[in-house]
Amino acid sequence: MTFAKRLTDLICATLLALVLVPLGLLIAAVLLIKEGRPVFYLSERMKTADQGFLLWKFRTMRVAEVDSGVSGGDKTSRITPVGAFLRRHRLDEIPQLWNVFRGDISFVGPRPPLRRYVEKFPDLYQRVLQSRPGITGMATLVFHQTEERLLAPCTTPEETEAVYTRRCVPRKARLDLIYARRRTVCSDLKLMLATVFRRIPLH
Repeated sequence: MTFAKRLTDLICATLLALVLVPLGLLIAAVLLIKEGRPVFYLSERMKTADQGFLLWKFRTMRVAEVDSGVSGGDKTSRITPVGAFLRRHRLDEIPQLWNVFRGDISFVGPRPPLRRYVEKFPDLYQRVLQSRPGITGMATLVFHQTEERLLAPCTTPEETEAVYTRRCVPRKARLDLIYARRRTVCSDLKLMLATVFRRIPLH
């Protein structure tokens, strides 16, 4: 990670924390009252091809004994009412400010993958994870709705896994590699603004 990118992350994280930490405390209190513990969902993700970390989110699903892979239609019934609201407005990702401060992720970059996909596609992710993963990015903005549409009809974990690995992983990786070739501080700021307003053109 370049010095300019890391400095930008720290400045933006500090400014956002002033606004979002009070909101995060309110969300945590609502979750504790309405849904009970745990308030947070911690998931192992990869920041390099061989180095993992724990990604923090507010919990949006009922706890399951066995939970692996990405979320598809097979997990929809587990999403809580509060969780659905948080997901719709991406408020479940507020705790990831902690990951940004730690240097696990940047604000902009490829979404940090689960270890299982890095191990399944090592050559692909060796290239993708040359860029520090991020909260948002080109693939997130361009492909997120398509990914949800592809995974929503899946009714079993096996079907979700097959659709994700066959139709989502390669297309997201292609966008992540385009981002890596064009990355600048200005382009990162533009992607961050596009994430907030969703109306800013990406080209």
